[in-house]
Amino acid sequence: MTDSGRTDSGDHYFTASPASPDERRPLPVTLAGRNVTVEVAPGIFSPGGVDKGTAVLFEEVPDPPPSGRFLDIGCGWGPLALTLGLLSEHADVLGVDVNERSVDLTNRNAAALGLAHVTAMTPDAVDSNTTYDLIWSNPPIRVGKAALHDLLRLWLPRLAPGGTAYLVVQRNLGSDSLQRWIESDLGMPCARLASSKGFRVLRVDKS
Repeated sequence: MTDSGRTDSGDHYFTASPASPDERRPLPVTLAGRNVTVEVAPGIFSPGGVDKGTAVLFEEVPDPPPSGRFLDIGCGWGPLALTLGLLSEHADVLGVDVNERSVDLTNRNAAALGLAHVTAMTPDAVDSNTTYDLIWSNPPIRVGKAALHDLLRLWLPRLAPGGTAYLVVQRNLGSDSLQRWIESDLGMPCARLASSKGFRVLRVDKS
């Protein structure tokens, strides 16, 4: 992926139907301390492996509880959703992404790893009444501020009472202003959990 948010093929990773060839390939990665092989393809976010921001989130957030309803916003090929599934086998884990190729890859990777409790779908297919105990997200900052705010307005209020969201955001791409916006616009407490390798990890709580 280039720094502009475009993949090497020229697609944006937040394109619903990427124009690049759907050329699947296996990729060995480490998730939840396990060496596994996943399937990736062009036209999605970070097809070369676990990106730096996601790696920071893994390092800084506490392990998820053993059960509950968990959400990964912008799942890509599934590193966050799959990790949640590997760590919490009694949880229901959902990955959402506007990119249909990403949704398919996450579902295929979950099935290949035997994670029947991990699924992915596009946002319009999700029951709007469902709430989530935990959200992990490396949100698509490159989609633009207005679209990013719309995305977070859609999903963060779906935290269940007592629920928590962890967002990893590159520091020089507006992490501090995003923290202030979440508190002022959504009225949700948002604190900086950690700062590492050019990224902030934000914690959002639902009372």
